Amino acid sequence: MPFPKGQILFRLASVIVHAKEAFPYQLGRVGGLSIMHTQKKVVAVVDDDQSMLNAAESLLDAHGFTTMKFPSAEEFLGSGEATRADCLLLDIHLDGASGIELRRQLKVSNPGLPVIFMTALDDDAVRRRALEAGCVTFLHKPFPAHELIEAIKRAVLH
Repeated sequence: MPFPKGQILFRLASVIVHAKEAFPYQLGRVGGLSIMHTQKKVVAVVDDDQSMLNAAESLLDAHGFTTMKFPSAEEFLGSGEATRADCLLLDIHLDGASGIELRRQLKVSNPGLPVIFMTALDDDAVRRRALEAGCVTFLHKPFPAHELIEAIKRAVLH
């Protein structure tokens, strides 16, 4: 007995998803569609709050991003990973160098890196300094998960 049309499409989609995970290159054609696997976008997260780093990693991984976590601006800069990142999620108030100071340094070494600033302090002066330093989005903690995901998608797909 043949499968109902919807069940066949579901099974085909499931096979494509599993095949894309196994083969990080073009898979060819299925029906009239060309199936191409694109590399995951890398989001670096810099925050001195370990629970925020872990929560961001869980959320971003669930949405198909690769996450790199750093507890300070100094560790991020020292890692040499800044060039791998497609987007930077950056807390403004960090121990050591602030997120705004890090952004200013990155304008020289990696000026095209999109930055999303986040902070728990909702202060107009801080928001203005963040915008002047250059960010694609400014989020006030706690923020809804969908706002972060949409901001990252806009930043990496510009």
